[in-house]
Amino acid sequence: MSDEELISIWMRPERLERSGPGRRPGYSREQITRAAVRIADAEGVEAATMRRIGGELGTGAMSLYRYVPKRDDLFDLMIDLAMGELDLPAEPSGDWRHDLSLVACETRAAGLRHPWLTPLLGGRPTLGPQLLRVHEFALGALDGLGLGIDEMTGFVSMVDDYVHSAIRREIGWLEEARRTGLDPERWKRYYIGPYVRQIVESGAYPLFSRSLQESGTAHLSPAERFRHGLDRVLNGIGAQLPAGRAGHTA
Repeated sequence: MSDEELISIWMRPERLERSGPGRRPGYSREQITRAAVRIADAEGVEAATMRRIGGELGTGAMSLYRYVPKRDDLFDLMIDLAMGELDLPAEPSGDWRHDLSLVACETRAAGLRHPWLTPLLGGRPTLGPQLLRVHEFALGALDGLGLGIDEMTGFVSMVDDYVHSAIRREIGWLEEARRTGLDPERWKRYYIGPYVRQIVESGAYPLFSRSLQESGTAHLSPAERFRHGLDRVLNGIGAQLPAGRAGHTA
């Protein structure tokens, strides 16, 4: 890869072309990115090629490379567009649990709207302005609590890791439902249910069996289960905060 190709998209000024007599209209990074997101939402991120995006915009793929030089740049732009959907206030509220919960829930919502987002976020580092906005807000939720910057970034990473893992599991269930044509309840009852009964009746895995028979979280909705796990992560963070800073626990 050449030195030119290593330059971040965020360091490349956008060149906007003016339309003139006899010239085809120019495009913008935002137009290209929104087209890519529409395609990826409907068909998966691999379908969002420059050829396909060009077809949607009515132009050739090569002309789009003037605006977005390479595929990694397109991914960075797509991630940032999706992260821009997170509805966060300009400044943290002063209630660290509320603020980190808000980031987590908004990230989950964006991840479910855009199933490609979490895999892209987990696969490569990117520092677009919207992602930085979200990260700055999350760090700001913990600022002033007597923590060092390493502790603050570590706690934010803990929340991120939980959120992205939970999104992947939830999307996995949704994809399985689409693949089999079964909703989660029918999948459990007819597809995996008979095998699970066989396991329980064998007595070979008593703790697994107990988790099935006594679990309360198994009956929660996906949103409730997400919040249940998130509260436990926040409790873990609260337990490590200086006295009087932990806030409520769940």
